[in-house]
Amino acid sequence: MLICETERLSVSQLTVHDAPFIFTLLNTPTWLRFIGDRGIKNIDEARNYLLNGPIASYKRLGFGLYLIKLKEGNIPVGISGLIKRDGLEHVDIGFALHPDYTGKGYAFEATAAVMTYAHEVLRLATVVAITTEDNTHSIALLLKIGLRYKKMVTLPGNQKEYMLFS
Repeated sequence: MLICETERLSVSQLTVHDAPFIFTLLNTPTWLRFIGDRGIKNIDEARNYLLNGPIASYKRLGFGLYLIKLKEGNIPVGISGLIKRDGLEHVDIGFALHPDYTGKGYAFEATAAVMTYAHEVLRLATVVAITTEDNTHSIALLLKIGLRYKKMVTLPGNQKEYMLFS
């Protein structure tokens, strides 16, 4: 299901058919460094990740992580979406691009569109974001979409500290 579009991109719900791309994305060096190892070591595990994560979130909450595709060629390039995390009062916006597609403005374009969708369609008054202090690209994107640093937070079951933007 299409969520939103930009001039160059379509943003839609993930399906189990996206498992090969998700397997690749979740095992890129940037994902592993900045987001963390999700233990997805084959296509079946990627399919289960989709079923128990984004797809379950669509059914439970009406939103989740979405697939970003180039309109030209229908090529998957990353994900952007909305997550309700334990330990955060508000819905969190997240994003990740495959390294082959960074530096072209796709993450900003898609995430700004998802932010508009969150406010205008889902009527979410507040959307937050978290990132690590060393993820300078994410920090820059969060500032560019209008979020501002608020404080450091730790999520339940995780020792890592994150920067919270709102």
